[in-house]
Amino acid sequence: MKREKKYIEYILKQAEALLAIDSPSGFTEKVTDYLCEEYKRLGYKPVKTKKGGVLVEIGGKGNAVLTMAHVDTLGGMVAEIKINGRLRLTKVGGLNANNIETENCRIYTLDGKVYEGTVQLTDASIHVNGDYQKSERTFDSVEVLLDEKVSSREDVKALGIENGSFVCMDPRTRITESGYIKSRFLDDKLSTAILLGFAKYVKDEDLKLSRKVYQHITVFEEVGHGACASAPEDVEELLSVDMGCVGEGLECTDRQVSICVKDGHGPYHYDVVKGLIQAAKDNHIDYAADVYPYYGSDADAALSAGIDARHGLIGPGVYASHGYERSHKDAVAATLELLKAYLA
Repeated sequence: MKREKKYIEYILKQAEALLAIDSPSGFTEKVTDYLCEEYKRLGYKPVKTKKGGVLVEIGGKGNAVLTMAHVDTLGGMVAEIKINGRLRLTKVGGLNANNIETENCRIYTLDGKVYEGTVQLTDASIHVNGDYQKSERTFDSVEVLLDEKVSSREDVKALGIENGSFVCMDPRTRITESGYIKSRFLDDKLSTAILLGFAKYVKDEDLKLSRKVYQHITVFEEVGHGACASAPEDVEELLSVDMGCVGEGLECTDRQVSICVKDGHGPYHYDVVKGLIQAAKDNHIDYAADVYPYYGSDADAALSAGIDARHGLIGPGVYASHGYERSHKDAVAATLELLKAYLA
């Protein structure tokens, strides 16, 4: 029990560290630098792919499995500097204007400066705007107010902010005493941390894996092409470790590991799904098997790019996906245990 607790604590520590590094798709160098250093500290030899992801072999021989998580997140970019000095956004990935209103954010310039701001509805004062409740929240009706003394487009440009500057939402990470994990971007930094935890377990326990296992941390999953390249030639199976969906019509809770049987692209490979479910049953792991109606994974992207391999998808249950998300230590533990049962 103490051994398991050690790895869960390590995973949560790594999740907090990853969540603290802003990394929307296309702006991930700092977080992948961190990952490379952590893999090296664990005793591995990570390499950066041409696209900027992290690829590492963690052990084993024979039929190779490529496990994948992604460290890129949703975010925004400046699409327009308005004449009053406020910023219109364009979304990166599936960011939704409805659930970023009133969120604090950071704006990054090309020369490395960072400014703070807040996303607000245009004309956000309820005592002034009689249509506040009726206003639809879109990326044309919300804007960023910079926490700087600016009142014109020229004032903003003088700060170094321009169209294309990345805008990163505050993740607001919290881990409660009852074990709940709350943050933006648990999708998929929580599962990235779980893969790190599995890599640490393999190294610490000198585990002899039954198959060769790679880990690929991708950086363009949220925009659809994260795992379209960089799969080693000997890979015969793809296993995405991403967030498990939680919601009406699904069995999974945010305290379980989810095994996806079908998503928006179609069913996952029957042999992989069957193997994952059997591993969960044989090891008494709390799991749910579900269909994700509006979802795509790195495994889907890899197959679309022409990689010839079986594919599967698991992950800790995460509620309120693409918003302020919630999971639990139990889901982390179940996901780690399933990886151990399926790959060891």
